[in-house]
Amino acid sequence: MSMWWDVVPDEQRQRWTSDPFVRVGPLRFGMRPDEVSAALSDVTAESQRYVHRHPAAGGAPAVVTEGDYREFGLKLYYREGRLAAVVVDALRGPQVSAGAMALVGRVPSVVERWLVERAEAAGPRAELSYLDAGVPGSDSLGVVIDVQRAGDGLLTRPVFVPEEALDDLPHFLPAGAWSAC
Repeated sequence: MSMWWDVVPDEQRQRWTSDPFVRVGPLRFGMRPDEVSAALSDVTAESQRYVHRHPAAGGAPAVVTEGDYREFGLKLYYREGRLAAVVVDALRGPQVSAGAMALVGRVPSVVERWLVERAEAAGPRAELSYLDAGVPGSDSLGVVIDVQRAGDGLLTRPVFVPEEALDDLPHFLPAGAWSAC
């Protein structure tokens, strides 16, 4: 029997990589929902459920549709009918790597330290950004390292976005897309 806070061990998770601003595993930004369902049919028998429609945060005119693969551990956001964000569940989602760093279900400070070291090695350009509550993100990897509760602790729950999201990242997705931790 699975408990609410059980974390799937890394060796039981799908292994995906991220190609910044282009794709996360088999999912490419800009795909239509039916294309996403077809791409994921090889990795999960679960069907995509549409949760609700709502405008993006901050009164932006775009309508955002939320797709959910709850058991597989993915939440997807579509803007104007095209894939615009991939949120990977910390407890059960696939393990997504950026370079040699696994980003899902990790201790937040470890991943943040890696992002900081990566930014320092890259030189003076702006690479590291922070959202409200000190949530770090990488402007070159197109990822925000959000967090998710796991019992009494927090684990990383990455949010992957396309390049156009960087113009106003906090408002690109609805407020409910970001954790409340």
